[in-house]
Amino acid sequence: MMDGMSELDFIRPDWPAPPGVRALTTTRAGGVSPPPYDSLNLGGHTGDAPACVAENRHRLALAADLPGAPVWLKQVHGTAVVAAHRATGVPEADGSFTDRRGVVCAILTADCLPVLLCDQDGTRVAALHAGWRGLAGGMLETGVAALGGPEGLMAWLGPAIGPEAFQVGAEVRQAFLARDEGAGPCFREDQEGRWRADLYALAARRLAAAGVRAVYGGDHCTHTEAARLFSYRRDGETGRMATLIWLA
Repeated sequence: MMDGMSELDFIRPDWPAPPGVRALTTTRAGGVSPPPYDSLNLGGHTGDAPACVAENRHRLALAADLPGAPVWLKQVHGTAVVAAHRATGVPEADGSFTDRRGVVCAILTADCLPVLLCDQDGTRVAALHAGWRGLAGGMLETGVAALGGPEGLMAWLGPAIGPEAFQVGAEVRQAFLARDEGAGPCFREDQEGRWRADLYALAARRLAAAGVRAVYGGDHCTHTEAARLFSYRRDGETGRMATLIWLA
């Protein structure tokens, strides 16, 4: 193991959430995992040593002053969203929500888009994993519905691969256009005859269509911020960041 004595470095959402809502995204710093997972890898499915992941999760709990163990998910790039306060084991889902205090919703990413939702009264929160498949399939709409609809909701878009780095094929573009003909400007054709996709813009469109227009964040790129953030597209074998939200 590395000595891992550096401090944990969190990205805090820049949104006007009520005081009782706590949220953050982790970065690479402050863990014990060796390369290529260096150092705060929180994903147990990456090939990293289980003891390192366990220690990293312990450090996260202490540094973030978590009220309990996060409800981790088995993410499958789908659209299932579960109630974190009723979850047992590791549910197969790509999002969770809760209206109970002290229950920590969590997702893992390394290029896909983490989306957090909360309401203006601080009574409902959700964490959603939205890669392109989840976005195209309706993950955000499912998350909004799980919280009872868009009334009073706001969203924060956490660190994801940016529009200059996210190269996709024509089939990805078509998957979005099939459900939203206005999504064309979210794609830019590159010199290789493929497309650069803007996950942030696509997510904002889907949230607006679901009735959520108070959208914040969307100003990171996991692919280019190599010193701070994990990126599967950039590195292949790598760690995972966690995005967490809970009611204090």
